[in-house]
Amino acid sequence: MDVDGYLVELFGRLPGLVHAAVEDLDEAKLAEAPADGANTIAWLVWHLTRIEDHHLSEAAGTPQRYIEDGWHERFGRGADPQDHGYGHSPADVASVRATADDLAGYHDAVHARTIDFLSGLTPGDLDRIVDESWDPPVTLGVRLASVASDCLQHVGQAAYLRGLIT
Repeated sequence: MDVDGYLVELFGRLPGLVHAAVEDLDEAKLAEAPADGANTIAWLVWHLTRIEDHHLSEAAGTPQRYIEDGWHERFGRGADPQDHGYGHSPADVASVRATADDLAGYHDAVHARTIDFLSGLTPGDLDRIVDESWDPPVTLGVRLASVASDCLQHVGQAAYLRGLIT
């Protein structure tokens, strides 16, 4: 399997998991926390999609779908490209409200761009430095591993939380 085929397979698992986590839940259930200050399904799915959108848009040199397509407005948030969940307080987590359709729709839009970016990547592309603010600098391969790990962890948490609240 070529590297692009592997990455498309890896990231291709996310949409089905995202849809399964949010389907048929109303906005109240999506915003329900199992305990004070805990993450909600809405926040987990929003955050994992924001990370994929933010990091892969940066690596690809494309605008974020969040801003470009107005998804921030659907989530009732500002057009801040750095609003992706890192450093969010419990109040910030609770402020992320959304419908299942918006969460799944935003993820689908980001996923489509992700697959376009991943298709055609070569092993040599994975060595390209995408972030020099770290020591050592972050390569595309390391960034993709980080994003996939973060997304899979959070969608698993959303699925577990769905089981707790339904």
